[in-house]
Amino acid sequence: MADVNTIRTGAGTRAAAIDEGLRAHMNKVYGTMSVGMLITFAAAWAISGLAVTTDPSGAAAQIGTDKYLTDIGYALYASPLKWVVMFAPLAFVFGFSAMINKMSAATAQTVFYAFAAVMGISISSIFLVFTGYSIAQVFLITAIAFAGLSLWGYTTKKDISGWGSFLIMGVIGLIVASIVNIFLASSALMFAISAIGVLIFAGLTAYDTQKIKTEYLAHAHHGDSEWLGKAAIMGALNLYLDFINMFMMLLSLFGNRE
Repeated sequence: MADVNTIRTGAGTRAAAIDEGLRAHMNKVYGTMSVGMLITFAAAWAISGLAVTTDPSGAAAQIGTDKYLTDIGYALYASPLKWVVMFAPLAFVFGFSAMINKMSAATAQTVFYAFAAVMGISISSIFLVFTGYSIAQVFLITAIAFAGLSLWGYTTKKDISGWGSFLIMGVIGLIVASIVNIFLASSALMFAISAIGVLIFAGLTAYDTQKIKTEYLAHAHHGDSEWLGKAAIMGALNLYLDFINMFMMLLSLFGNRE
């Protein structure tokens, strides 16, 4: 008969190894997400700098006092190309999610960073519309809220997996309403979309964090490093999208416009 203390020691060692692996996994998720965020805002800032000039000579269009669109800015924000720029991240997400199982973990990480750059180009107009101070202020508020929600999702003993279908339906509703409002240009509808969107992506932050944790615990004993690597990237993508969308909607609600 096996010694009871030996069994307990073995179980404790396995539990400690899983806990250590989970911490490393979550660190990779947050680290990958953070690099993606850095790429996004660096790309957005760089593109906005190329899109606007104070020199009227050769400017494509005027957008404010002593502020003009360059040819690049006109192409991105005023020409038909703006629709490609607007919807490229959405198409990228669907394509990435569909193809990730056929990619290696290293390729998936590279594609994620490429997506982050595309997202930066897509949201670069915020530097034209909102003051730099309000962008920084809302970013800080979003970061604090995100950290609290993600921590709660990680530590709570409550099973919130049932939130998933409701929240995904909410996201689909937001996408449809946002597309409709492109043509309606209703400020009231935009306010409603932003307010409801903040709540939905706040819920998704907690939900996705718990999902990342539970999926790791369910697969950790297989020791499939390739699967775990891709799972960390998909987790980073989900949390990245939660953060970006919550930030954009809070900025729409509370940002000070130029």
